[in-house]
Amino acid sequence: MQIADLGNVQLHYRIDGDSDGAPVVFANALGTDLHIWDAVLPLLPEGLRFIRYDTRGHGRSSVPAAPYSMGALVRDAEMLLDHLNVRDCVFVGLSLGGMIAQGLAVKRLDQVRALVLSNTAAKIGTAKMWQERVDAINSNGIASLAEAEMGRWFSPNFRARPELALWRSRLLQQPEAGYAGCCAAIAGTDFYTPTSGLRLPVLGIAGDRDAATPPDLVRETIELVPGAQFQLIRKAGHLACVEQPEAFAKVLGAFIHDIGHPSGTA
Repeated sequence: MQIADLGNVQLHYRIDGDSDGAPVVFANALGTDLHIWDAVLPLLPEGLRFIRYDTRGHGRSSVPAAPYSMGALVRDAEMLLDHLNVRDCVFVGLSLGGMIAQGLAVKRLDQVRALVLSNTAAKIGTAKMWQERVDAINSNGIASLAEAEMGRWFSPNFRARPELALWRSRLLQQPEAGYAGCCAAIAGTDFYTPTSGLRLPVLGIAGDRDAATPPDLVRETIELVPGAQFQLIRKAGHLACVEQPEAFAKVLGAFIHDIGHPSGTA
């Protein structure tokens, strides 16, 4: 298990692929951990270095006292990449991870050469909605959100499959303080103006059955950046990389190829 001690937070991370390859960094969604990328990585082009990490308060990363700010989550990513001497990466973020990606690109263009914004937006939901979710956790625990979360994460077809139990279990294993802390970060974030100032390659990915960040919301954010691409993955909910890993890997791999992100020795 690899842990980066960044002072006020300790982040669990994992590196796969070619140790000399160009870096591709992955940031997870609210209520998940780095395992959401398990099925995608083996399908991506060889010769790349894949770096995954658990957002603070999730997985095996530490759980600082809530609430968190988006600035703190962006700073975590920035410090981790500095710790690993990463520059010019393709940064792939899903949902909460996609918001972190936007903030990091605005702050550190030396670290990020391209963005993949999956099932995310410049602004997600309302402060009232996120406070209600925090209140539910504080009153009844994260289990009280599980049914609704599965409905947002996955299409009806996936919810009928045995694998659903695994993802429900992974949600229930997430620290409640970490989940609530990240809810506060999302509630306080509106990246419409900073994201509209970005000028770098961007790929947006949406799931046609996503009840959390519907395709039109994702597209609205992607269109803020001139020249950005948008891809819709069919038969996929919010966790498109879990539900349709082959389709996800296909569009991600094509984007990496199209922007000339080198494989092999970086």
